[in-house]
Amino acid sequence: MKPGPRNLITDVAGLKVGNASDTALKSGTTVLTADQPFTAAVHIMGGAPGTRETDLLAPDKTVQAVDALVLSGGSAYGLDACSGVVDGLRAMGRGFRLGPALVPIVPGAIIFDLLNGGEKDWDQNPYPALGRAALQNASADFALGTSGAGTGALTGMQKGGLGSSSLVLDSGHTVGALVVANPIGSVTTPGERHFWAAPFEIDEEFGGLGPDPAAGLGRSLHSRKMEAMAALAGAPVSSNGSNTTIAIVATDATLTKAEAQRMATTAHDGMARAILPSHGPHDGDLVFAAATGSRPLEDPTQDMLGLCHAASLCLARAIARAVYEARPADGDILPCWQA
Repeated sequence: MKPGPRNLITDVAGLKVGNASDTALKSGTTVLTADQPFTAAVHIMGGAPGTRETDLLAPDKTVQAVDALVLSGGSAYGLDACSGVVDGLRAMGRGFRLGPALVPIVPGAIIFDLLNGGEKDWDQNPYPALGRAALQNASADFALGTSGAGTGALTGMQKGGLGSSSLVLDSGHTVGALVVANPIGSVTTPGERHFWAAPFEIDEEFGGLGPDPAAGLGRSLHSRKMEAMAALAGAPVSSNGSNTTIAIVATDATLTKAEAQRMATTAHDGMARAILPSHGPHDGDLVFAAATGSRPLEDPTQDMLGLCHAASLCLARAIARAVYEARPADGDILPCWQA
């Protein structure tokens, strides 16, 4: 397995990603779309998710393809980013057609970034406009780190962000990951230089420091993020619902919804390798899977094993890249890895 030419999820042919950010708001939206509707599924392991239209993605539901997937900041407000994407897709003539009606299918998920130092006293929800702008910006190349839905993301010890990575398998299939890293847990080991995902790094894509040589790690639940949020709020802040890592793993393979769901499920292993702790009761950890269907499975059993394994590797690397690529901005309440 080797990374694709961009080392982005858009190495999966036909996929596009768009970002839209508001630096004063310290938030934004990221949209994944494709040239054609694509198979999608989801698996949720966090205890406090925020989602839209994810029930449609279950294998027993009749919707077989979607037009876009949305990752957004803004907590409950950010779910309206999907409405902006729906409006934009409809204007493009995209969506499920039933007679004269045209209905774009756009599931989405959100992170909590309402206590990060940004201006949140809006009169009108800004997220529909951010969603439509992100769709309009969709292309094969896009920024990582402090961009799109990762603009205001925070991890346990430093700024989070938007990350991506890819792998091309020996079977010829391509797998990629796109993630917004905003967990209560830490993406780095104590000392904040070595990434938990270091064993899976390729070509120094997040600094090349290698694994932490220390032993006995992982026993501390200290979160600088929760302390900074409490200081900003002027009162103790509950971790309930305020931490989430949301992701998309994608492939050019031809998959059923059930097979896509299995890839999303396995990809959560990458989240657990890159974030300690993860999948807690107050995280909304979620992984979408997308399959464009341009390359059939030649050996379904062996190919599915490779796709699932690659998805977990890509997600672990993408999470580390999200933190590595984060950049400082006015009003930040946490430092950046590269500060």
